[in-house]
Amino acid sequence: MTDSQDEAATMAALGRCLARAMGESAGWVAHLAGVDPQSVTSRAALARLPVLRKSDLLDLQAAAPPLGGLNLTQPGDMARLFLSPGPIHEPEGRGEDWWGAAPALRAAGVRAGDIVLNTFSYHLTPGGFMFDGGARALGCAVIPAGPSAPADQVAAIRQYHPRVYVGIPDFLKILIEKLDEARVENPISLGILSGGALPPSLQDWFSGRGVTVRQSYGTADLGIVAYEDGGPGMRFGSNVIPEVVSPGTGTPLPDGDVGELLVTRVNPDYPLFRFATGDMTSLIPGDPLRMSGWKGRADQATKVKGMFVRPEQIAALARALPGLGRLRLVVTREEERDRMTLLAEHPDAGVAAQLTDLLREHTKLGGEVRIVEPGSLPNDGRFIYDERE
Repeated sequence: MTDSQDEAATMAALGRCLARAMGESAGWVAHLAGVDPQSVTSRAALARLPVLRKSDLLDLQAAAPPLGGLNLTQPGDMARLFLSPGPIHEPEGRGEDWWGAAPALRAAGVRAGDIVLNTFSYHLTPGGFMFDGGARALGCAVIPAGPSAPADQVAAIRQYHPRVYVGIPDFLKILIEKLDEARVENPISLGILSGGALPPSLQDWFSGRGVTVRQSYGTADLGIVAYEDGGPGMRFGSNVIPEVVSPGTGTPLPDGDVGELLVTRVNPDYPLFRFATGDMTSLIPGDPLRMSGWKGRADQATKVKGMFVRPEQIAALARALPGLGRLRLVVTREEERDRMTLLAEHPDAGVAAQLTDLLREHTKLGGEVRIVEPGSLPNDGRFIYDERE
């Protein structure tokens, strides 16, 4: 199948899912009021849909328990029902590898007959079940260890000799060190890591211990979204449609620019359209089916002089004044007072006065404006830098 055929199939599946959601789900009817499902035939059309955020889920689920009316399968017909911090309620439907973890495990080198030590929690949150279902779909045996005591996990490792570890990076290091203390030979040679940072120093430590590690990225709402497969960055799963947008706005950014990741999951039980992950990344230029990796959190809202300043307010300045490049609001505290300084890329320093007025109009606060050379601000998706202690 060619890229154009694959794109056409993706958009066709999205159209069918969207039409069903608008026909059967009161929650989606309300959230997408006025949207014609038949008109969403391209990524540009998808970008016109409203963004769905976790705060929206909280409100929807409080008003219409348990799932906010966004589910297409009744709760009693699901396989599992979860409660994650927030609290946010998530379902798991029936069927093999419902969370989409098997491709991530397969790409990392997991094969039928492997024994997998799964240290993600099986208690109320879906992390453990995500990888459990993916591993069993590949024909693996799973040790459902969860975050149990290291001593108990060492005993299980001693007995079962798992080749594959699944969990956060730091806990894998702890287990290897505990195996050393117990003088048990480490059988783990492959680590599937998620949910925590993997700095180069720790990656080198694993390599020095003979453990190959691969990262995957997912959320409790969406399942496994992307994973390392030997190519650049991470590849997105086949059941998701990614977008990278200007934080707080929902406006798509060019490939290569860092912004907030939105994910549309085409799912017959619990679809999510333009769900804001709150995580920053960029799409790899020339291959928008890959993300560059996790670049931090998108929530940059901060309080200045008792008032919240949000990234969407700063992004709005670019729409109000043509020719602006990247913007950065730096918040400091001097002489016991909050201070705002807006750094703005523009070829004409004479726009500073106009931009000063716009800054006050959009934030209701005064601040200094400094015009800087186009291309001089970092491409990190950040609009607000709070440098106060």
